[in-house]
Amino acid sequence: MSARAGRTVIVLVVDGFGIGAMPDAGALRPGDVHADTCGHVLDSRPLRLPAFGALGLGLLCPHPSLTSAAPLGVRAGRVALGYAGADTYAGHQTMMGADFGRVVLARLADHVPQVTAALTAAGHEVTEPRPGVLLVDGRVLVHDNLEADPGVNWNASGRLADVSFDGVLSVARTVRAIAPVARVIAVAGHSASPLTAYVRPGDGGTVGLDTPASGLYRGDDLAVRHLGAPLDHTRQLPDVAARAGVPVTLIGKAADILACDAAVRRPAVATADVLAHTAKAAREGGLIVTNVQETDLAGHQQDTARYARLLEQIDAGLAELIPMLSPGDRLIVTGDHGNDPTIGHAYHTREYVPVLVHAPESREVELLPDAPSLADVGATAAVALGLNPDALAAGRAL
Repeated sequence: MSARAGRTVIVLVVDGFGIGAMPDAGALRPGDVHADTCGHVLDSRPLRLPAFGALGLGLLCPHPSLTSAAPLGVRAGRVALGYAGADTYAGHQTMMGADFGRVVLARLADHVPQVTAALTAAGHEVTEPRPGVLLVDGRVLVHDNLEADPGVNWNASGRLADVSFDGVLSVARTVRAIAPVARVIAVAGHSASPLTAYVRPGDGGTVGLDTPASGLYRGDDLAVRHLGAPLDHTRQLPDVAARAGVPVTLIGKAADILACDAAVRRPAVATADVLAHTAKAAREGGLIVTNVQETDLAGHQQDTARYARLLEQIDAGLAELIPMLSPGDRLIVTGDHGNDPTIGHAYHTREYVPVLVHAPESREVELLPDAPSLADVGATAAVALGLNPDALAAGRAL
């Protein structure tokens, strides 16, 4: 099925914008059963969010800040994440139609024999200086990532004084080939002491490098490479759209983590820049996938006031985008996981996320049942573009 010429579909992801704990949210941290990023930020002070209100967010999270005298044509609902844990990379891959069903949360300690065997077969010497941490050739640590939820990612870390980044990356690629987790991250930089001096226990029985304490992040020549789980990117929405002749623009963090050789990429972190890129792309049409990252950063910083200010800034950006749409276009506003700034820790929270689908030609307001996976967002966008959603690896249109 070919795409209709001139159609515009915007998928705007508010990073870390959850709307209430999923049933399994407390499996790792019991207190996370109380997570509600949207509700807790709205309760922090009176906010002006007329665009979010008009787009139906108040149907999902009733609140005075979300009242609107002129609701738009919208279909609003909650979506379960559809992948293990709560992770931006996994969230966006799933949202674009990837099947992340085989990616699981896993501690390195539970896979030491398999990882050791793979590294040994690749010609490396492997020791275990501490249970659950591997030292490769005396220079590269393989360990749990302590900066994400336990079991989401593994790292391969090295000091540039001991090993080149290519050497660290080679180890990371060998680990990636057998790792069941979403990402294996290669990190190399400078540290005053051997990295084994900075190994510590983490949450959930993990053990890894305290990377900030090690100093690796502080040097100008820090090198990092994220190796994601193997995916068939040809069955994700950006590639499917591009092959159908739809212009594809990836904005903000989406430009860094989504694959599509034909896409125009506009990486940015500042919310003002992200929204400006989105408005410009909306004038040109096609598929636009935008990630507003600063809300996630506010969640990590446990800064509720900053999160609230950013929601108002995003609301103003939405108010600019809405009049730019024509009949047949779609604006889909959603999240990729939660990041409740009131929860008492700096990790993501496993929450439902909102999905607000605005159709300019409609005045109907519909409350949708809960959907099982973020992949359903990608399938919905595919249908809006006139594409066959079965071309994606996962997802059903809402």
